[in-house]
This record gives sequence, C-alpha cells and structure tokens, in this order.
Amino acid sequence: MLASRSIVMKIAIASDLSGFPLKQELVKHLQSKQGIEVLDFGIPSEDQPKPYFEQAPLVARAIQEGKAEKGILICGTGQGMAIVANKHKGIYACVVTDIFSGERSKIINNANVITMGGWVTAPFLGKEIVDAWLAMSFTQKMEFKKDFLTNAFNQVQALEEKHFK
Repeated sequence: MLASRSIVMKIAIASDLSGFPLKQELVKHLQSKQGIEVLDFGIPSEDQPKPYFEQAPLVARAIQEGKAEKGILICGTGQGMAIVANKHKGIYACVVTDIFSGERSKIINNANVITMGGWVTAPFLGKEIVDAWLAMSFTQKMEFKKDFLTNAFNQVQALEEKHFK
C-alpha cells in the first residue's frame, strides 16, 4: 500500500515561450518534493506559445482565489511577468536572479510570487532559487528588523487598498 502524500502547499506556475524550458525543469523539480502540489498553467508545449501578459494573470488569479499559496512565473527576463503579476491585488512578485535575491524576496518583501528569466537563469540555479525562496519566511534572518519590515509590508498593503479599487 502506498503512503499518501499530504499536500502542504500549492504552487501555481506558468511561462511564455521564452521561459518554457526552465518552467518544465522547475515543474519536475517541484513535483519531486513531498508536500507540494504544482498547478501548471502552461504553456503546455513550445508549439502552443502564449505571451507573458496572458500567462501571468493565470497564476495571479489562482493565488487571489485561494487555489494556490505561491506562484512562479518565467519569461525571457522575468521582468514582464513581474510587471503584469503586480497589477493584481494581493500579489507581491519579485524578479529573482540568484539564491540571495530569492531568499530576500520572501524575507524582506513577503513575495508570494517569484519571476525568473529563461534566457538568464540556468535550470540548476533556478531550482536552487526556488528551494531557497520556499525555505524562507517573512522576516526570517532579519528578526532585528521585524517591526520595520512588518510596517513596510503593511504600508504596501495600504497603498494597494488606495489604488486597487
């Protein structure tokens, strides 16, 4: 009898054509981890490309609707995906290019979405970035600035309330 794998976290992921190879590697990597369910919003193949501005909202809405806790978006540089994702209330997307920025996106900015560039991030590094991001919690390793970081995040949320009607 197989032991059931209890799901601890749902992660939504999507890419455009430029991010497709890296997305495929990250999906395999995440699926190999116990306690993670991957919601793959595509693209399903290189023969079915869709632009970043259509893909990013799929992950953002999955988080907004409570279908996923976190998201990963991959385009050529990660920048376009971050711009589009951040147009959605409650989405805090950061472009990450290395392990340090992956960690700090969660620790400092409480990022619930990370974006990467398929043109600039090798798969082995992408996997390490994702693992570092997932391993961190908001203000971890920065406890001495916890009050400041919490206040800063609250101010970002206040801006959201003001500008996202």
